[in-house]
Amino acid sequence: MPACIIVSPAEASAPVPAADRLHVVDPALPQVSVTDLGVTRGDGIFEVLGVVDGHPQAVDAHLRRLAVSAAMLDLPPLDLDAFRAAIHQVVAAYEEPHREYSVKIIVTRGVEGSGVATAWVLAFKSTDDYAAERQTGVSVVLLERGYPHDIASRAPWLLAGAKTLSYAVNKAVLREAARRGAQDVLFTSSDGYVLEGPSASLIVKHGTHIWTPSTSQGILRGTTQAAAFEYFASAGFAPSEVLLRIDQLWDADAMWLTSSGRMLVPVRELDGRPVPIDRALTDAGNAALLARAE
Repeated sequence: MPACIIVSPAEASAPVPAADRLHVVDPALPQVSVTDLGVTRGDGIFEVLGVVDGHPQAVDAHLRRLAVSAAMLDLPPLDLDAFRAAIHQVVAAYEEPHREYSVKIIVTRGVEGSGVATAWVLAFKSTDDYAAERQTGVSVVLLERGYPHDIASRAPWLLAGAKTLSYAVNKAVLREAARRGAQDVLFTSSDGYVLEGPSASLIVKHGTHIWTPSTSQGILRGTTQAAAFEYFASAGFAPSEVLLRIDQLWDADAMWLTSSGRMLVPVRELDGRPVPIDRALTDAGNAALLARAE
């Protein structure tokens, strides 16, 4: 069955064993207050990591990113060892017969006025068929995010680059994509640069070069994208972060959306234009990602 663990998230003033900061609960029962700021205002952060053959993927990278998001939102310093223990405990308790599933970490500011954060770790199976997407690819549209590409340095209070619970816009753009006959979205800046998807990083192949948009633009640093870059480097390609303009997409040899659940999903169409799919490289890259032991 699915497993859920409530975590005491903040670092304690005195050392407390990670196991003593965990409380196993039934995810089918109510656990979060209706006055929690994560519920009432979306005031919190999260991470989702993939699990393949019982192995949680990129745990340290996800926890580092969680800590960065917490600092950006002025949340208390987090006890990452407690979260690490919770991840492994929910994986051990997960009894569903799935080769691939996900673990979500959520941290909110807690009940308003309490000054105590709320956190939990949940194992679950996505309703999306990522295995099918890896084979067929996805149709994507470009939608403007409404900011210039350097907004993160100019206005850090906008929290560009933090993985927050405020996902209303990310869901709205997917509905807009569906209205346009597409399945997913790539955000662009108001000054013509490519950013990221609402829940995925972009990887683009140009000859022997493999590019992903620079995180200096206030986009999330992709954990699976980083692992894919390790594979591409081992296969003889030259991966790098770049400032990628929209017009550089049109002559790409291949494109992928990548995330912890998806791995490498090829983009087959962009704004109605066909995009080449490198079947051999996609399959080899996904085989490498799915074979990771951590």
